Amino acid sequence: MDWKIIGISALINAVITSVLSLIFFPLAFLGPIIGGFLASYPSEGFEDYERMDEKDGAVVGAISGLIGGLIIALILVLGFGNISAIGLKIGLDNVLTTGYVVLQLSIVISLVLSLIGGVIGVVVKR
Repeated sequence: MDWKIIGISALINAVITSVLSLIFFPLAFLGPIIGGFLASYPSEGFEDYERMDEKDGAVVGAISGLIGGLIIALILVLGFGNISAIGLKIGLDNVLTTGYVVLQLSIVISLVLSLIGGVIGVVVKR
């Protein structure tokens, strides 16, 4: 695994998701897919074989999505988004509970969509 590519794609995931969520929220779901794609497309195979298959792309994309989801949650919790306003919209009064919900949702959504992007990156590479 090339951790430099994974880290850069996680940062790209967070930046694209943050920018697109300001422009038009449904487009923000493209950020993790692009991040997973960028994590798997330039990657080489691991272990004893040179080619990557879909499972390897899914693993690389999922790791990138996990890191990207943590970065997105950190951006949201530390001030990019108003956590108390988000909490009131989804029916939560406590700021800590809202922060935890935002953390979990951003990690799960980013992980799953980056996994899909990783598989797409391997398929396109072939």
